[in-house]
Amino acid sequence: MRLGDLIAEIFATLLAISVVAVLFFMGGKPLWPDNQAKMVIVLSPDAMTTASIRSSARPHLPEKVDAELLRPRPFQD
Repeated sequence: MRLGDLIAEIFATLLAISVVAVLFFMGGKPLWPDNQAKMVIVLSPDAMTTASIRSSARPHLPEKVDAELLRPRPFQD
């Protein structure tokens, strides 16, 4: 193999790799999607009874939670 043929093969390979890379970038979706946590903040019906406050008296917190009062989590895709 001559030097000119070797250089031509290297350039053809780089061109093929760049075409494949451009097609992936133009596709829009990443190959490996980002793992992101979706946080849901559930507010209590009375935020003042469960808020963190500095006082000598401790707030009254219920022993049991009535499940019918809870709102369902919001739907996220």
